[in-house]
Amino acid sequence: MKFISHLFSFLVLTGLAAACSLALLVADITRDLPDYRELADWEPAVMTRVYAYDGALLAEYARERRLFLPIAAVPDRVRQAFLSAEDKGFYSHSGIDMSGLVNAVWANMANFGSGQRMIGGSTITQQIAKNLLLSSDRTLERKVREAVLSVRIERAFSKDEILELYFNDVYFGLGAYGIAEAALTYFDKPVGDLSVAEAAYLAALPKGPNNYNPYLNAERAVERRNWVIGQMLRNGFVDRNEARAAAALPLGTKTRAPNLLVADASYFTEAVRRQIAEQYGDAALYTAGLAVRTTLDPKLQAAAVRALRRGLVNYDQGRGFRGPVTRIATDGDWQQALDGIVPLADVPEWRLAVVLGAADEGIRIGLRQASGSRQAREIAHISTQSMRWALRRPKAGKTSAGALAAGDVVYVEKQHDGYVLRQVPEVQGALVSMDPHTGRVLASVGGFSFAQSEFNRATQAYRQPGSAFKPFVYAAALDIGYTPAALVMDQPIALPDGAGRVWRPKNYDGRFSGPSTLRTGLERSRNLMTVRLARHVGMDVVAQYGQSFGIYDKLKPYLPMSLGAGETTLMRLVSAYAVIANGGKSVQPSMIDRVQDRHGKTIFRHDGRDCDACNVEAWQDQPEPELRDVSEHVLDPMTAYQITSMMRGVVERGTATSVSALGVPVAGKTGTTNDEKDVWFVGFTPNVVTGVFLGYDTPKPMGYGESGGGLAAPVFIDFMKVALEGKLAAEFPVPEGMTFESVDRRTGRRVAAGTPDSIREAFKPGTSPCIGDCPVIDGFEAADIVTTTVPAIGGISPALRDRLLNSTGGLY
Repeated sequence: MKFISHLFSFLVLTGLAAACSLALLVADITRDLPDYRELADWEPAVMTRVYAYDGALLAEYARERRLFLPIAAVPDRVRQAFLSAEDKGFYSHSGIDMSGLVNAVWANMANFGSGQRMIGGSTITQQIAKNLLLSSDRTLERKVREAVLSVRIERAFSKDEILELYFNDVYFGLGAYGIAEAALTYFDKPVGDLSVAEAAYLAALPKGPNNYNPYLNAERAVERRNWVIGQMLRNGFVDRNEARAAAALPLGTKTRAPNLLVADASYFTEAVRRQIAEQYGDAALYTAGLAVRTTLDPKLQAAAVRALRRGLVNYDQGRGFRGPVTRIATDGDWQQALDGIVPLADVPEWRLAVVLGAADEGIRIGLRQASGSRQAREIAHISTQSMRWALRRPKAGKTSAGALAAGDVVYVEKQHDGYVLRQVPEVQGALVSMDPHTGRVLASVGGFSFAQSEFNRATQAYRQPGSAFKPFVYAAALDIGYTPAALVMDQPIALPDGAGRVWRPKNYDGRFSGPSTLRTGLERSRNLMTVRLARHVGMDVVAQYGQSFGIYDKLKPYLPMSLGAGETTLMRLVSAYAVIANGGKSVQPSMIDRVQDRHGKTIFRHDGRDCDACNVEAWQDQPEPELRDVSEHVLDPMTAYQITSMMRGVVERGTATSVSALGVPVAGKTGTTNDEKDVWFVGFTPNVVTGVFLGYDTPKPMGYGESGGGLAAPVFIDFMKVALEGKLAAEFPVPEGMTFESVDRRTGRRVAAGTPDSIREAFKPGTSPCIGDCPVIDGFEAADIVTTTVPAIGGISPALRDRLLNSTGGLY
């Protein structure tokens, strides 16, 4: 008994010493544990999503592709699948599952030396502690710290709060983080629509996403999924029939459907991405979970892409065929060689093909297969009739055999009667369409293909607008009292530059007409009249107008600038035309309607109008609230109407008569710079303003006789047919106080209504057409032209002086 007493005392003391040592060891290990209370404010990295105005998804930006999902939105069958796979005692343990831990230790001892990976036995709470607060080191010290943190987390948070952290943190493979993104990635459906089999498969993934990849390890994936289903049956979450039926199903994974809008809207979404990154920073763009509702109209965007591409292709094909994309051998496995060439991803209607044989009657081609396709070789033909444009190629014969040879790789497009030859245009262009009342950009295309070139010619390319700037020169004159019937001299001018040379602007056709009305000057795009008018008004005033409309940041007051010799972007020019279209109110172009944070709170809204009565608690027969428009007027509404009326004349009688085929009231202006290096057309109805630009990235002549009316206007027409579809024709509103008089179109004198060659002209109060001899605006005295150095182009750098002197101005 004495021996037993001593042994018992020894064991007790040893146990106490061991317990104290263990307690001290644990205290030392856990001395600097992370603060588990930080989990209450944990916000995972969530992707930013960009939507069209109708809610269609355009783009996603993320470092971790994750959509946050509250636990209340996770259905029971999904919870049950994950608890069966990961932690069946989750709702009963206090952070550590002792039975599971003992089983894991026993299994690890049994497998010791076998090379198998050790089993952790971690609970969901322990996984949260490891993933969010600790490292992934496989050490005893980390496991102790993990266990202590798990107990503390269980005391501080409810079970559902812990499960919500788990569901939104866990990685599922294929770049998907969180259950919401995993459901979309693997099954292209929301979590609430997952079946038992689908939920079981997702529950199988956190243990080893790569091991159960459905595309690489399908058999192992099915085996693991069925194991989860068996655990659900064992835990009573499904009955035997449900389990048997679920286990018999294939995996059923489905690649997420590609969004066809992404290709059509690549320039638009990239511009939005840049704006979000600039405004909120890259970190917010990729992790803050912003919801960006843009202004883009998917229907109009698709129409803009089609119209611009058609215009670029038509012009480019008119210059003949430049040769194949590349060449490959056709005596071996040409299919593999062809499939290795990357096509333009955002022009899916064009396919790469290799010429297998050429003859007088046409070309035999082999088509590139889609990536991953195992289809047999596809052979097709291009008829000689459909590729006549390619036979204009220099040194090519008059047959298809002279244009192409076996091994040439070309683009082709499927048509109703077969394939036709295509080539990527060298010329580029842009199109922007905007709501003139709000500045919302409805459609924007920055080039032929984003995959070919990411440079956005709608927002980044600074080019000379040419005659498209003239309406603002005329607006300056009308604002200070001139009328559309005022006469300006149309005759040659020769101005010395102060350095021994002379600037001689001229009209497009090389002719002049003597005294002509302002309306005629704008309709016929008369350069000589515009220069005289700018000189008479004052180039400092014209420069101020160019800046107040947002066309230029700073415009030098040199006379050639009145003809559009300055440089601006299509987006800025379209927004300036929007001011005229809406009656003179300032417009801030915007591609974004609203930005919300991850909690749905609006942090940006483009519409800045106030509406105090819009958020009342209840309706009590009060009138509908009215939005107060606080936009600043930068142009007299009457001047805006007069300019609009004159630009309607451009469409009806002037340099853009083809646009009248739309059959609705349209105002607009063409623009063609010297040597036809840039061509423009900007036009508008009361509710839509659209601008088109075409030109080479490195400016060079597009060809003698090419003009904005001949190249840009057809693109405008194609687009506007869609934009106006289903809408009633609207008239431009007439400002109150405006009066109308019949005037002679040539002399500007008042005539009786109905007189041949007369027009109903708009006049502001206090102005009227002249009677008898009408004064003629010249802008220059004889001395100015013959002997005086005109300050409009003096005192500038030699390079700029050369450019201005060599410019014939706005042309058409």
